[in-house]
Amino acid sequence: MAIEVIPTNLDFTELHERMQSYVDDKVIPFANSMVMKGDDVVDLEFYGGFDMTSDRPLTEDAIFRMHSSTKMVCSVAAMMLWEEGKFSLDDPLEKFIPAFADMQVLKADASSIEDVEPAKDSIRIRQILSHTAGLSYGFIEPDSIIDTAYNEQALNPMASAPGLTLESLCDALGHIPLAYQPGTFWRYSLATDVTARLIEVISGQRFDEFLKARIFEPLGMVDTDFFVPVDKQDRLTTLYLPTDPLDPMSECAAPMDSPAATTTAELPSFLSGGGGLMSTLVDYLAFVRMVVGDGCYQGKTLLKPETLALMRTNQCADGIGVNFPMWSMPGTTFGLGFALKEAPTDDEPAVAKNEFHWGGMAGTHFWWAPEADLVGVCMTQRMPGFWHPFSHEFKKLAYQIAGE
Repeated sequence: MAIEVIPTNLDFTELHERMQSYVDDKVIPFANSMVMKGDDVVDLEFYGGFDMTSDRPLTEDAIFRMHSSTKMVCSVAAMMLWEEGKFSLDDPLEKFIPAFADMQVLKADASSIEDVEPAKDSIRIRQILSHTAGLSYGFIEPDSIIDTAYNEQALNPMASAPGLTLESLCDALGHIPLAYQPGTFWRYSLATDVTARLIEVISGQRFDEFLKARIFEPLGMVDTDFFVPVDKQDRLTTLYLPTDPLDPMSECAAPMDSPAATTTAELPSFLSGGGGLMSTLVDYLAFVRMVVGDGCYQGKTLLKPETLALMRTNQCADGIGVNFPMWSMPGTTFGLGFALKEAPTDDEPAVAKNEFHWGGMAGTHFWWAPEADLVGVCMTQRMPGFWHPFSHEFKKLAYQIAGE
């Protein structure tokens, strides 16, 4: 189904030229960008092709590795079960996943993984949905005591153990100390993968089967899954590594994953709720329209408006906000699956307040600014490409052109 662009008097030329310059300079290999006012797509543009050497232009059904853009889908899935009364946000996690009972916590002055103390409270379900549970990820601070422990057991999503499943992940995490007492800090983590396992336990369905039945099929997301079937491989884009992963403006160089030598052709054992989905712009647009449409899209209601409002409510304790050692997000807290902008920065317009957003490591980004009635989506395939200058500039120009 083609994406319909509604004509307006808005001029997006400057935005298009700037995004094209990132592709021309090989900072990103290709991209798409889409701007919505209300429910209407008012701008849609494609830059480059399916890879850096092909003349084949990028299309709306090109398949992207969504990485952490998966997290919003997983969180919505969990809240569908919450609406049905299957769990309370304050339920202890071990009620459903016993591996998380009697957790130990790494001491603040720990010098080894053995320097622990008992958790003062159980992990609560709202904490796994808001990254405040005390879990870690394995790659944010790879030399830290906690991430070293994750990597020793191959729990880093960048290099997970063969045969890992959501169940075995949770079993392993239950034997590793938490990075901090539950609820006392924000740390990006495997918590959304734990949420995916929670969905399996409560629903009795495998995670991918639940998503298909409850989200993808109702929304018509026909190209979204945890793998790319052989008959769709010709629509898979190529993922690139830059010459210097620490320099966001370095040129893209070697392919990291491509249709010719892909790791995506078969359903993996690890159905990552935190980063496993493959999708297209047209499919993800259906999900976005459901989110900004108060849980309803084309007559299909997935969530109640008040549930989505709750998801966009800060779940962090006072004084706790989103923090990364490598990316600055001032004035940002976290709800149930979404980051929340409580205060715009000096170079952002006032209507950016209450914006909520998230994205994927390879450069897939979504944000919605309710105050401006403005939505933005942009996608590329650069590793890493999260919180990248191209996405910041896209948003800045979208606000300037259409944010009034």
